Amino acid sequence: MCSVYTVTRSSLLVLSGYNRACNEKRKPYQMAEDEPPGASLKPLVFRVDETTPEVVQSVLLERGWSKFDQQEQNMEDWNLYWRTSSFRMAEHVNVKPWQCLNHHPGTTRLTRKDLLAKHLQHMERLYGAPLYEFLPPTFVMPHDYSKFVAEYFKEKQVLDAKLSYWICKPAELSRGRGIIIFSDIKNLIFADTCIIQKYICNPLLVGRYKCDLRVYVCVTGFKPLTIYIYQEGLVRFATEKFDLGNLQNSYAHLTNSSINRSGASYEKIKEVVGSGCKWTLTRFFSYLRSWDVDDLLLWQKINRVVILTVLAIAPSVPFAANCFELLGFDILIDDNLKPWLLEVNYSPGLSLDCSADVSVKRRLIHDTIELMHLHSLRNERKESCSAANGSPGVSLARKDRGRGRDLPHESFSQPGSRRAFSKDGTPGEKGVTACPENQHTCQPQAVLSRQEVRPPTREPPKAKPKARARHLALKTLIPRVSLIQAHGREKGLSLCVQPDSSWVPGPQAGNFVLIFPFNEATFGASRNGLNVRRIIQELQKLTHKQCSQAAEEKTKRK
Repeated sequence: MCSVYTVTRSSLLVLSGYNRACNEKRKPYQMAEDEPPGASLKPLVFRVDETTPEVVQSVLLERGWSKFDQQEQNMEDWNLYWRTSSFRMAEHVNVKPWQCLNHHPGTTRLTRKDLLAKHLQHMERLYGAPLYEFLPPTFVMPHDYSKFVAEYFKEKQVLDAKLSYWICKPAELSRGRGIIIFSDIKNLIFADTCIIQKYICNPLLVGRYKCDLRVYVCVTGFKPLTIYIYQEGLVRFATEKFDLGNLQNSYAHLTNSSINRSGASYEKIKEVVGSGCKWTLTRFFSYLRSWDVDDLLLWQKINRVVILTVLAIAPSVPFAANCFELLGFDILIDDNLKPWLLEVNYSPGLSLDCSADVSVKRRLIHDTIELMHLHSLRNERKESCSAANGSPGVSLARKDRGRGRDLPHESFSQPGSRRAFSKDGTPGEKGVTACPENQHTCQPQAVLSRQEVRPPTREPPKAKPKARARHLALKTLIPRVSLIQAHGREKGLSLCVQPDSSWVPGPQAGNFVLIFPFNEATFGASRNGLNVRRIIQELQKLTHKQCSQAAEEKTKRK
């Protein structure tokens, strides 16, 4: 049993401030445990190939890492291998304790459009269509061709003279290549595997321009399932006004920046949107609030889309240690403020083509490294607890003492209050307790460091809205919450842990916030195996509670 120490919040803040000050001065170097003080420190090493984004290399060099040199260094003498393409399973099996890979095996089941559709449709059959209604009606070609034709003519008969709209996307292509939008089946042409979806013809327009959201998600593990969402992201705009009368105009219907950068209107000052084709999520949420939109409720809906999507493949993903997956979720918001999942991107693009890219993507890479450090530290603490109890667990950093090549534990402490979860998924109101050093937390924790969001209730009108000149800081614009809604101020957090409890990730690293597990029940349901039905039940409870809270707040404001 670990001892329990009660400390005040003020003392925790003093300690956390001291630790941050020390960590900010710390360089990303490691020293073998049995080397004497004053011995030379070894810089951390990152490995790349020809596909590794320049911004990743730039950020790592900026953080003090060194680049792997195959001519000068041993082939195993690196800490992080980051590349665009996936790794073979043999590479995952042979990864050393001091190494980390930026891909997890099995995640292409999410990022191939046809496989994503099949997995989500399977979940629909198991747990009910209403739960997965964020996926537009989808048909995988050529396998579902007969089903699509039957649905096409059925809808045509129901709509009578009205047109129905469909979009065809190649299963393996990206950046808008090969996409066809059509209303007449005679215009459907495909050669390879593709998907056909109901086209969302009522998107939320900004100044009459279509847009979608690029939401970044990092899965640090599938066993147990651990999902973080990034609180900043990108909003991508079409560069010509939305028009269902001209389905061949890619600049009006597709939001891919690789397409719109070549359009004649890209540099022009467009109504509300301005020049270019990207905003930050910060600016987008500020815009929504100017039209009295409940941005917190919308963000919670997006969180649920992410959790349910990753949950669809989680049971079948093989175990792999020392890896993570950074994904790009493309979400379209319709004029009823409903989020639709368009696709999930593997190795989301990290090119810096505009100021929005620079502000979002550089920080994204920094925070991904911070999250990796947090993950590594939690694993070490788990093994330290195991060793203290007489089990053979050893710190990852010490399994190969001669190299001293563990991932660095740079500054990842984040200011802001945190709470222990209660059984219903809401933050508890217990006093602050702490365990001795090298213990790890046994309860999932929710991030509460957000502003109070009290937007009015009116939905955005379909008429063109006015642009806002004012831009606020990130921390005051993006709802800084996971799926858990905070109420009141917390007096403390539980840091006490039983020595035999399993590792639980911390709630936040930079702008990454933990969204799964989100309470004790979901933590338990993902700890030994994955109890999907229990997780969905908990998610439905939370959804009902959040909707009730939103309705109550709406009533109070009337």
